[in-house]
Amino acid sequence: MRWGCILAVMLAGAGAAPAQEETYTLDNLLQAGQEWLEENLDEDALRALDDVDQEQVQRLFQELQRRLQGEYVIDLAPLRQLAKAVLPQLEAHAETQPYAEWLKTRLDYLEAAEQFRLIIPPPKVEEGQPPKPIPNPEPELQRKVWQQQLEKRPAPRPAHPYLSRLKPIFAARRLPAELAWVAEVESSFVPTARSPAGAAGLYQLMPRTAKRFGLSLSPKDERLDPDKNARAAAQYLKLLHDRFKDWRLALAAYNAGEGRVQKLLDSHKTRDFDRIAHRLPAETQMYVPKIEATLLRREGVTLAKLEPPKG
Repeated sequence: MRWGCILAVMLAGAGAAPAQEETYTLDNLLQAGQEWLEENLDEDALRALDDVDQEQVQRLFQELQRRLQGEYVIDLAPLRQLAKAVLPQLEAHAETQPYAEWLKTRLDYLEAAEQFRLIIPPPKVEEGQPPKPIPNPEPELQRKVWQQQLEKRPAPRPAHPYLSRLKPIFAARRLPAELAWVAEVESSFVPTARSPAGAAGLYQLMPRTAKRFGLSLSPKDERLDPDKNARAAAQYLKLLHDRFKDWRLALAAYNAGEGRVQKLLDSHKTRDFDRIAHRLPAETQMYVPKIEATLLRREGVTLAKLEPPKG
């Protein structure tokens, strides 16, 4: 009996308030878990995993995606041990290695969430009231913790062979060449990395974004071509900076979507990333300061000092 699969489906729905009550039988809980895997992992990856592996992988990916898109950073901390347990299973099969590469880069978020859990005191419990969630870390604390986490970390092994190709691509689009390092945060410079949400390549382009900038997904997925992936990412980042006039906001939009960032800016009547950071998805709240810490570690520049596009 696939209790891991059942638990995953139940966990995935726990954070959302349904429009109406639904009754699940054992059969459709199992079916829902299998359907999630089939929608988010390609056929080769599914064939490589046996039933036990599928249960653990599905449980982790479904819950991790939910919490990355959720509001609270600290909610990611409890997934650290499960992620570490699943990672060797993904690394053991060539077909699932692309998902392992994606997961390895996201372990940083789980580790950082645990650090924030230890730093930020939980809210005072009021008698007769349900416990409140631990508040999100302030942007300045995020930047400090990410700088500490990366200050002694060497660059990923594939970084330097790729950078000689990637930096000119960004420069050719009149962007700061330092932005090529975004690939460290997205994929650790592994061009085959693939997310369970459908993103792929060095800069983790979603299918819709790839098509928007002229990449084909079939019969060959051009997102897996490092140069084409970088060109599309550079075009998108330039478009986002042209719109938001700020690198922190542009990168937040790259991760969370243009519409979501614009809506928050409008509702808060601001053009300041720090004013909306706590309302962005948990992943985006950490993604922007992690990129900033990466650029500071690799190039000695912060996003606040990074040059805007030229022309």
